[in-house]
Amino acid sequence: MKRFFLILLGVFMSATMLTGCGYNEIQTLDESTKAAWSEVLNQYQRRNDLIPNVVNSVKGEADFEKSTLTQVINARAKATSIQATPELMENPEAFQKFTQAQGELSSALSRLLVTVERYPDLKANKAFQDLRVQLEGCENRIAIARNRYIKSVQQYNTYIRQFPQMVWVWILGYKPKAQYAVADEAAITTPPKVDFNGSAATAPAKP
Repeated sequence: MKRFFLILLGVFMSATMLTGCGYNEIQTLDESTKAAWSEVLNQYQRRNDLIPNVVNSVKGEADFEKSTLTQVINARAKATSIQATPELMENPEAFQKFTQAQGELSSALSRLLVTVERYPDLKANKAFQDLRVQLEGCENRIAIARNRYIKSVQQYNTYIRQFPQMVWVWILGYKPKAQYAVADEAAITTPPKVDFNGSAATAPAKP
């Protein structure tokens, strides 16, 4: 009986110590960053799935600038060639390559939409206009998802550097999550603007 009591006491003390050192909060914040990153990847995938339809619609326009289309196709291929997994958050170098590739795709799409303004028939195409509206929605959702990720990672990274939770971070091997660069954060602050009423479309050059 005494042994059983000592075991219960040990469990209780361990649980109290874990709570006091911020263990539970670390778990909560860690899951929050994972959820935020999953949403970013989900929105990127939504855009990737839409691009082939956009490209095919533009291909039907006579004399359309093929170099612009090629840039979009190549940028999409590069962006999708990088395996998008939660582990990217733990690898700053891989994270940077992934976000850079997504930024290049955003820039290529922006140039494509600017070029379209010189083709009245394509601008008047109802199916293509519907695709543009969907693309605008994708870009806006991406911007919102990235902002949420930035905030959740800032909260997590700040918390794990504080005492006493940093003790558990060291014991359990937790690491800071990869974050967008300062320049990227400035670009993300304002969602991309895509004007479908005749003016040139613009979008941030970086993710």
